[in-house]
Amino acid sequence: MMDGWRKEDPPTEKKLPVEADVPEFLADMGRQAQATPLQQAVGDLALIAFYYLLRIGEYTGKPSKNDTKQTEQFKLQDVTFFRRDSQGMLRQLPRNAPASMIMEATSATLKLDNQKNGWKAVCIHQHANGECFKCPVRALGRRVLHIRDNKGPPETYLSAFWANGSCHFVTNNHISVGLKMAAAALDYPSCKGIPIDRIDTHSLHCGGANALALSGYSDRQIQKMGRWRSATFLEYIKESLFESSAGMSTNMKRSFNFVNVEGGVFRDITGVTLNSVYSVNTTPSPSN
Repeated sequence: MMDGWRKEDPPTEKKLPVEADVPEFLADMGRQAQATPLQQAVGDLALIAFYYLLRIGEYTGKPSKNDTKQTEQFKLQDVTFFRRDSQGMLRQLPRNAPASMIMEATSATLKLDNQKNGWKAVCIHQHANGECFKCPVRALGRRVLHIRDNKGPPETYLSAFWANGSCHFVTNNHISVGLKMAAAALDYPSCKGIPIDRIDTHSLHCGGANALALSGYSDRQIQKMGRWRSATFLEYIKESLFESSAGMSTNMKRSFNFVNVEGGVFRDITGVTLNSVYSVNTTPSPSN
């Protein structure tokens, strides 16, 4: 009976990936002079989520708390910045490093307390991408400094922001609305063939994985960056994207001249070989 119900169920409609232009659009919105603290936080967190391949529960809260969820949000104390010294050695910056030093960090690490698949105390390291503003390390720096400036304790979630003297938190709904708005402004339906209703918070997670795949990174590298324990991450690499099949037909039409080596194993070819011309090189090899 259960098998019959499964056959009747419609196929699951997975969310589709976005490119870096969507989180960058949100970051630019937060950069405007009239931007609200919420818009600034959404822009920064979208950049961080895309480049660090974060799950939505790792950097946002829900309007109603769900204590059954295993995933924990990143906190201020989970962020560590790094910078190279004058000798080129990578050095960890102190927690109380000045703002100028944090905003010049060359890389940053996020430490996971817990994750839904059971991983604990796992560190995710990412480098600055060369952009002065639309960079995951710079976005982390802005979040950390915002919390520090508002006297937030080490246990403060990175999703925290202050407006009119009170603390608030970015929720999954804020991210969802922002992504759909940015994708619509960038005309994703016409330019990329991606309907707006197929874009949601998961689009940043699978979008980062797709960006790595299309950039030539190995499955193992993507799996480690996204903290997947199994090959389920391959579901996030969308084979329907144009780039996934680019050059395939050209390479497939090549003549490889392959031979089935099992041919002589499964049938006797003695008669064929006896009646075939066999040429062997009898020229002696030069002596040493």
